[in-house]
Amino acid sequence: MTELASIRAPVEEAKEFLARHPEVEAIDLVLIDPNGIGRGKILRRHELLPLFERGRHLPTSILGLDVLGEDVEGTGLVWDVGDADRLAWPIAGTLKPMSWTSPPRAQVLVSMFELDGTAMAADPRHAMLRAIAALKQRGLSPVGAFELEFFLLATDRGPDGQIRPAPAPLDRRPASGTQVYGLEELDGMQPVMRDVYEAARAQDLPLETLISEYAPGQYELTLHYRNEIARAADDLVMLKRLVRGVARRHGISACFMAKPLSAAAGSGMHLHVSLADSSGHNAYAGAQESQPNTLLRHSIGGLLAALPESMLVFAPHANSWRRLVANSYAPITPSWGLNNRSVAVRVPAGPSEARRFEHRVAGVDANPYLVAATVLAAVVRGLTDASEPAPAVTGNGYEVPVSPAMPADWRSAIAAARESGFLRYALGATLHRTFTAIKQAEYLRVARAVTELDYRLYLDLI
Repeated sequence: MTELASIRAPVEEAKEFLARHPEVEAIDLVLIDPNGIGRGKILRRHELLPLFERGRHLPTSILGLDVLGEDVEGTGLVWDVGDADRLAWPIAGTLKPMSWTSPPRAQVLVSMFELDGTAMAADPRHAMLRAIAALKQRGLSPVGAFELEFFLLATDRGPDGQIRPAPAPLDRRPASGTQVYGLEELDGMQPVMRDVYEAARAQDLPLETLISEYAPGQYELTLHYRNEIARAADDLVMLKRLVRGVARRHGISACFMAKPLSAAAGSGMHLHVSLADSSGHNAYAGAQESQPNTLLRHSIGGLLAALPESMLVFAPHANSWRRLVANSYAPITPSWGLNNRSVAVRVPAGPSEARRFEHRVAGVDANPYLVAATVLAAVVRGLTDASEPAPAVTGNGYEVPVSPAMPADWRSAIAAARESGFLRYALGATLHRTFTAIKQAEYLRVARAVTELDYRLYLDLI
């Protein structure tokens, strides 16, 4: 378990921030729950130093909520423990101004600890840190970055009652089809994206390329890699909050559903990872592009072996599974390939010193801490077992049968996750129980609901 003393943010960080930002009146305290949702409080300026000095009590049940923010008693984090408090402590490097707010506010991410200073086992960020520590014990440090795909949607429905892409803020021009890599679409969104980049600079987020993606109103933002993968996950959490906040100030909605439009592609959250050795060199480098070295092969072997039983982490909601269809740039089999976007794990083209794998499975609705924890734990397993992957897929990966089979749907993924020894290892027993209990409760909520589609299909026809 991670000890508080080893990762707590120094009090000097808060003192320096307050001195640099006299305009900040309040601070969002943000704890990321197992669903990846930020929950917490808004503190007044004078409460910041005490947070860094003594932490802040928060109820344990915050980590046992479903997506609607309701208690899931099956997590064991509600009445089984009397909804007791634990201590939230700030994460170093995450105290940043929120330039889009008025009056000015800031935010700080926090992580949950037991009262004795040991890590609270249901906090997803601690699971990620354990996986990082396991690799560092091997003399390897994971480095990398996430990509963020999302939709910008109008806040009102179209004439057909359906959600629709936001018109361009520049001139109110409506979206004109998919227009993948279209530059005119990016130009029309410049008022929003200008503010996104400005806010990212204020938060020291290494935001890079903007792309018009493979659906109307869909965009992708890339982040420069970090030497610490934990910071890369923090970047993604902060960027999602930032994009949502900036979009809202422009009268549009940033959507992080995996599949908001039934007739269009969904949104992924791809994770790029390489391993640095004790000298800081890329341990995946040194081989021809067509022949990944032994370390990379074993990493890929571990990733593919763990994938079927880990799918609930990467596709955690009912809507997540609507993204996973053939020919959609979302993978549907535990496969890998070189310079191939139809597979689950891609080794991108490029120079040897930049060799890495891209894990393409997670939807943008997944929790980045859980994604990183699961991916890195699978790498550890692959290295430990010297796992060799099946041959790389060439051509259309959607047409190649690959074994073992993935879960067919959300319900199957929940069942696989609950029985998974690997996922229990990757998340830890407490978080494994917490996460699967939350997902089971959400599944039952969805399964019991009678939808408008039910009425269309059955009300008057059978």
